[in-house]
Amino acid sequence: MSNDTAARGGQITGGTATVSPPRAEPPAPSGPAGHTPRPEWRQRLSRLDVKLSPYLYISPFFLLFLVVGMFPLVYTAWVSVHDWSLIGGKGEFVGLDNFREVLANPYFTKQLVNTISIFLLSSGPQIVIAVVLAALLDSRLRGSTFWRMSILLPFVVSPVAVAIIFGSLYGDRYGLINEALGVMGIDPIGWHTDRFASHVAIATMVNWRWTGYNALIFLAAMQAVPRELYESAAIDGAGRVRQFLSITLPMIRPTMIFVVITSTIGGLQIFAEPRLFDETNARNGGSDRQFGTITMLVYDFGWQLRDLGRASATAWLLFVVICVFAVINFLLIRRFGSLGGER
Repeated sequence: MSNDTAARGGQITGGTATVSPPRAEPPAPSGPAGHTPRPEWRQRLSRLDVKLSPYLYISPFFLLFLVVGMFPLVYTAWVSVHDWSLIGGKGEFVGLDNFREVLANPYFTKQLVNTISIFLLSSGPQIVIAVVLAALLDSRLRGSTFWRMSILLPFVVSPVAVAIIFGSLYGDRYGLINEALGVMGIDPIGWHTDRFASHVAIATMVNWRWTGYNALIFLAAMQAVPRELYESAAIDGAGRVRQFLSITLPMIRPTMIFVVITSTIGGLQIFAEPRLFDETNARNGGSDRQFGTITMLVYDFGWQLRDLGRASATAWLLFVVICVFAVINFLLIRRFGSLGGER
């Protein structure tokens, strides 16, 4: 018998070679790549981690929102139904009396109209100009990075500096614009005394500061549009204007909805520009409150009259107005997008 036979487990008994049966191999472990399956509790923990991890990651935002957003909103609603003084503190429950007093106040209706007027004069042109600027910046311009950075400079400037600059431009006596109108033989405009003229001046301040910011948001949305769509449209004979109307606008509709809603919220809460534009000592929005806004009325109720109940009621009425305008703008943008060829 050879040595390799013995090496293979053979045995020699009485001159006869017998081969012992091969050893039984242990069963191969189940599972992928031969790994031992994890215990059941490990699998449950893994599934739980997949389901709960996203909520855990976004929870800091919602916790912060509950503290600085939801709690002030609910607390303001609680204050609005009480006779609450800034000095005396909480008084008795008055229900909707604060809302009735605010609605009966003549300044509320006047300053609500002022707020809507300034909002329409600012947000509408602002969005149109921002879309046009974004389309120009999206084209092949020399030094495009420089232009994209410079368009954001007005947003960086302090509102106080903006008020000083535009106060010099819209001065009633020695303003640059009235001086230019005088050279052309046109009578000077009372930018601080005329109601509509003051709204135009304040809307110009708002547009100058926020148009570039919104233009960059639109630019980011336009750059995400697939270029193959423009190439296919060019092959079909569509010009730049047709491509912009049929491709660009429908594709950036979600971004446009976002910008319109944020502009609505900011435009109806305008406070710094009209207050800094006011040259009177009271700073209530002009001598006759011809350009006073709702947020300025909230400030007057709360800090001038020290009536936090009416101030909170006014703030909640403004919240309702903002929600109404946001829904209207959302529906209009959706309608506009469907007419533009949205799939």
